Amino acid sequence: MQCINQIGGYRCIPAGLYDRPFRPNSPALPELSYPDPSYPRVSSPLLCTLGYAPAADGTCNDVDECETNSHHCNPTQVCINTAGGYTCSCTEGYWLIGGQCQDIDECRYGYCQQLCANTPGSYSCSCNPGFNLNPDQRTCQDVEECEEEPCSHGCINTYGSFMCNCDEGFELAADGTSCIDWDECSFSEFLCQYRCVNTPGSFSCICPPGYYLYEDGRSCEDINECDTGNNTCTTQQVCFNFQGGYICLNPLQCQPPYVAVSDNQCMCSAENPDCRSRPFTILYRHMDLSSGRTVPADIFQMQATTRYPGSFYIFQIQSGNDGREFHMRQTSNVSATLVLARPIKGPREVVLDLEMVTVNNVINFRGSSIIRLTIYVSEHPF
Repeated sequence: MQCINQIGGYRCIPAGLYDRPFRPNSPALPELSYPDPSYPRVSSPLLCTLGYAPAADGTCNDVDECETNSHHCNPTQVCINTAGGYTCSCTEGYWLIGGQCQDIDECRYGYCQQLCANTPGSYSCSCNPGFNLNPDQRTCQDVEECEEEPCSHGCINTYGSFMCNCDEGFELAADGTSCIDWDECSFSEFLCQYRCVNTPGSFSCICPPGYYLYEDGRSCEDINECDTGNNTCTTQQVCFNFQGGYICLNPLQCQPPYVAVSDNQCMCSAENPDCRSRPFTILYRHMDLSSGRTVPADIFQMQATTRYPGSFYIFQIQSGNDGREFHMRQTSNVSATLVLARPIKGPREVVLDLEMVTVNNVINFRGSSIIRLTIYVSEHPF
């Protein structure tokens, strides 16, 4: 036999078959005569090359080996008929290796832009989250997630994803899409001078009664009810404003043996025997003081208005200093300062009798005068 190579295989044919002529050129043989005409006449048979078969019209027709299943392709191959023969090939997605059709792993060659899954004879592409597969079934298109409004406030599209942001005064929640209010008041007790009130996305400061919110939006300023006229004092009373409030002072009434010499001063005459052991004058003064004021602090000045030759002066707190929050510091021969030595919490009203004693040893004189100082301590430290 002779081996003939073919695409995807080979064939064995009788030796010298391809060397035979299509039709024999030998001279025609004489016809045989038979005595009996009933015997058949025998002619020479028609010979065709391999892959062809004699036809009724005396020609050779191609034999379809694939149709007649006379091929020798293995089960993994596909038979393709050719003129005078056939070939064994592989379907799309396979290639011939060692006589066998093996699947081509298209994913190794970057057919897909992102994700690739190999399948027998083919492959399929897919995309990462945040992308859609394009109609070409290979490339991916970024998804515009912000069009679906996934964020409660602001949305920023990114390649393959998105980011949410929040308005001022809010922070992003753990879910990454919703926003929760930022409680500014919980971060510091110094945001507002009095009280902080949290609001959605912000905060506001409020002030206690008797104060108004300053233009900085955080500080509290005293409302001077006496200047604004927003008080309940009568025409006979005097309105005195202090931090966070006011008080209506009644007209001065001097207790005997004192007599009024002005709207804030009582005098006891030296000619009156009842006045010899009493202070010569009592001057009424008022002042305000913030609660919890830092100490020490100089809060009131006192000095002699009339000076006599040979006299010296002693300044002291005669009454009202039961808690020892104050003391007098003499600053010169004729003056002294009232010092706040301990913090005072309000609201509170303190009345101090500040005494100035005049001593003159030349004329053997000793007398005193009183400043009756009323201190209104505010409820708040501002």
